[in-house]
Amino acid sequence: MKSYWLWILLNLIVWPFAIAYLKLPVNQLPAYILGTAVYFLLFFIVPLFLKKLNLLMFILCTNTIIAAAVLFPYDHAFNPFLVLILSLLIAEGFYRLPLRYSVGNGLLGIFVLEIGAIYSNLGFYLQTLLAIYILFFFIALIHYKKTKDQLMDLDARYEAMLSEFRDLKRRAVSEEELARQEERVLIAHEIHDSVGHKLTALIMQLEMFRLQTSTDEKERVESLKELANESLNETRRAVKSLKANDTGGLPGILRLIRRLELENMMHIHFSVKYGAFSAPLTGEQSFVIYRSVQEALTNIMKHSDAKEAEITFEAPGGSILRFEIRNPFIGTEGYHEGFGLSQMRQRLEKHNGGLKVYQTEGHFIVNGFIKIR
Repeated sequence: MKSYWLWILLNLIVWPFAIAYLKLPVNQLPAYILGTAVYFLLFFIVPLFLKKLNLLMFILCTNTIIAAAVLFPYDHAFNPFLVLILSLLIAEGFYRLPLRYSVGNGLLGIFVLEIGAIYSNLGFYLQTLLAIYILFFFIALIHYKKTKDQLMDLDARYEAMLSEFRDLKRRAVSEEELARQEERVLIAHEIHDSVGHKLTALIMQLEMFRLQTSTDEKERVESLKELANESLNETRRAVKSLKANDTGGLPGILRLIRRLELENMMHIHFSVKYGAFSAPLTGEQSFVIYRSVQEALTNIMKHSDAKEAEITFEAPGGSILRFEIRNPFIGTEGYHEGFGLSQMRQRLEKHNGGLKVYQTEGHFIVNGFIKIR
């Protein structure tokens, strides 16, 4: 938008001098002022058609013809400000239009300028200087346009690589964190199920042995039993510590999704209902739910123009945890369940859950659930 006001400012500076240079009587001024007003009116509506190239070129070409008609040397006195105004129009065409459009607009400006120069009283020397100026000006604009296109292409590639790098970094961090979480849970379960059970069995056997042994040996067996009890308590504390460091559950899932939101510049609206925050999810269940939501958001980034989503979590009755990802969708074409959705369904079904994907008139919806142990 700053460039637009810069073009306006330059035209507002040049046009008063161009009209004043004509030294017109008062009775002829209204026609010239009307032409200038039409010129600026078309200039003011340029921002409305920045993405409509044909209309934008038509406006610039129309302004070129209006400027040439208003400042045409009808009395054979060439107006030097016509060169500045047409140069601004040609330069704006190269700034806003693709190369083939800007070259066409530039050739029209050069054509009307040459007609005015030939019709005026300019000598051969001045006309030659004007032709040299036009040639160098046109070559410089073409070089500028090609350089600008190359820079824009480099910027687009840089943004794409930066986005890919952020995505890979985010995936690496989240996968590492989830892997640590899953490993902690598995270790805790292994300690609890293996070592804890064996120590409990050992304590029971020691108690049975103490009841059967002689009085002299009971004191020694009692000390062994106390040592086994201490080992069991240490094991339970270790398991509790591992579970305390576990980032599972819905709060942990929400933290990871918020990271996705920030890194992918998405707008996510959360809705948590019916005790979902206090749902007793295991580490594996948290992992599966997060992966499912992540896959749904990845599909939104790939296939949807609206980078926003509504995510709802609920745990009705405390027996299952449901989640729904709703994304605004415009279009009538159907969807194809690819590898990501099929993997999401398999993960949920492995944990006694399920997945439902469907499309309404205005939304694309992913609905899943998992049973809470």
